[in-house]
Amino acid sequence: MPEVVNLDDRLVEAMQDGDESALGTVIQRYTAYVGTIVWNIVGDRLNEDDTKEIVSDVFYTLWKNSARIKKGKLKAYLSSISRNRALDALRRSKREASIEEDEVEIPVSGPEDELVHAEMYAALQAALNALPEPDRTIFIRHYYYYQKTSVIAQQLGMNKKTVQTKLFRGRETLRRVLTEGGYFIE
Repeated sequence: MPEVVNLDDRLVEAMQDGDESALGTVIQRYTAYVGTIVWNIVGDRLNEDDTKEIVSDVFYTLWKNSARIKKGKLKAYLSSISRNRALDALRRSKREASIEEDEVEIPVSGPEDELVHAEMYAALQAALNALPEPDRTIFIRHYYYYQKTSVIAQQLGMNKKTVQTKLFRGRETLRRVLTEGGYFIE
């Protein structure tokens, strides 16, 4: 049976061949998606021009790195680059990201990894959900949004040492859950 190629995969292949119109189509299809990711991270911390520049940079990065995009991974690539560019812009502006979304994504390298990815994601989510508040929020702020412990402590009205202790305990909980699930070997 012939392999079915979806539109995103055809667009990536065309970009890899230097077809600028394919990039135009990707931009039309995914500008709202990329813009939403960027806005959820930067919010009103950056002005509209800065936000538009981040979105443009995402598509420029896509164009320059199209050869690295694997089949079926265009949307995931755009998501990852959007998040990273938005966080980089916030760091440059010395402003901190807020927690709008508390998801953790685990990169998948190929179709054979889908099942392992789903199981690991479920185990990781269960471990994160098992953390009591504010430990869970602290863990996500530090490891997902890259906030410094001093900033987290200040924003949550805590001592910096308390935040560090909660991060240590969170790592130990995740290590235990992932080790018991066979995803992490010490």
